[in-house]
Amino acid sequence: MATVFEWAGKTPRGTVESGEITAGTKDEVITELRRRNIVPTAVSEKAKKKRIFGLGGRIKDKDIVVFTRQFATMIDAGLPLVQALDILSTQVENKALSRVLVQVKTDVESGSTYADALKKHPRVFTELYANMVAAGEAGGILDTILNRLAAYIEKSMKLKKKVKGAMVYPSVVITVAIMVIAIIMVFVIPTFSRMFSSLGGTLPIPTKIVITISNFLAGIGGLIVLGTIIATIIFIIQFRRTEKGKMVTDAILLKLPIVGVLLNKVAVAKFTRTLGTLVSSGVPILDGLEITAKTSGNKVHEKAIMEVRAEVVGGKTLAEPITKAKIFPPMVSHMIAVGESTGALDAMLGKIADFYDDEVDAAVSNLTAMIEPILMVFLGTTIGFIVISMYMPIFKLITLIK
Repeated sequence: MATVFEWAGKTPRGTVESGEITAGTKDEVITELRRRNIVPTAVSEKAKKKRIFGLGGRIKDKDIVVFTRQFATMIDAGLPLVQALDILSTQVENKALSRVLVQVKTDVESGSTYADALKKHPRVFTELYANMVAAGEAGGILDTILNRLAAYIEKSMKLKKKVKGAMVYPSVVITVAIMVIAIIMVFVIPTFSRMFSSLGGTLPIPTKIVITISNFLAGIGGLIVLGTIIATIIFIIQFRRTEKGKMVTDAILLKLPIVGVLLNKVAVAKFTRTLGTLVSSGVPILDGLEITAKTSGNKVHEKAIMEVRAEVVGGKTLAEPITKAKIFPPMVSHMIAVGESTGALDAMLGKIADFYDDEVDAAVSNLTAMIEPILMVFLGTTIGFIVISMYMPIFKLITLIK
């Protein structure tokens, strides 16, 4: 079973970095760090934190957006950091976020930078968030960076909402269709079966098929099918908790027709949006690529981005390895090459992200338009076959009576 490990190590530049890696063993973590050209100095299993229950126990992206915008306004107005945190810790509606802000304020008062204080709460403030804040503190533009962060999170929320919206409709229709068919097969068909048995005679082949399936599902077969479905879901969930499992399932999802195209466009939009936001905020390109890989949400894209980073470390431009990566469309590499040559990489990445946001909108519309008739045909054909199969013996009986 995969475990979260905390690590610290030295980069080839001599700087000390730290973070978290999910792996099966400590040796796997060390191997991964060496692959990133990091000399590990400390690797330990992360202590599990207790989840906060009760009112406001879950901190949503919306809560972070509201806090970030309010905090940016206060910093821009000239309020000291500690005072702004103190005010917001009492004003935010989410109680869990309020407790986190109190801890952040205490750490800042003790001498920590704001970014370092945020890094102690990785479940609330992501690595991307903390690194952008660090860049803002170093450049003296914290309010600007915070506004960029809020805009980035809002756009990420919209993107996530689009994908979820595309999946909800077909999921609901498929679930209802399966329930309707199951009710017909388990409760309705046996009534017809008993009636046909009392009449005697030979049943048509379609009727025999439907009755056989109904008898199977109404008996031990129903439990077998239900148990198989539950076992499969549990297996997939457990398998995805491993690094190999995530890689395999993510690769399969990207190869699925229609859905795979949508997921790849979402990943490209997220990659360009994240990297563009980091670069425009003053985060070094290598750090930006590493953060973008970790926050990609897809192991196939994470591996590809880390391979791109390795080639950039070797002296190549960003566009060269992206051209070789099969997951990125040719337009992405061409526009990045133009951005690098003109010195406007961050602006170009933003334009690519905007383009792929529109592409995701179009893909979601196409997905809904294509799935709806397919589901209707499936549902109509299945129920139609069942109904016709049940009425065939009745039609035969009426003919014999005439």
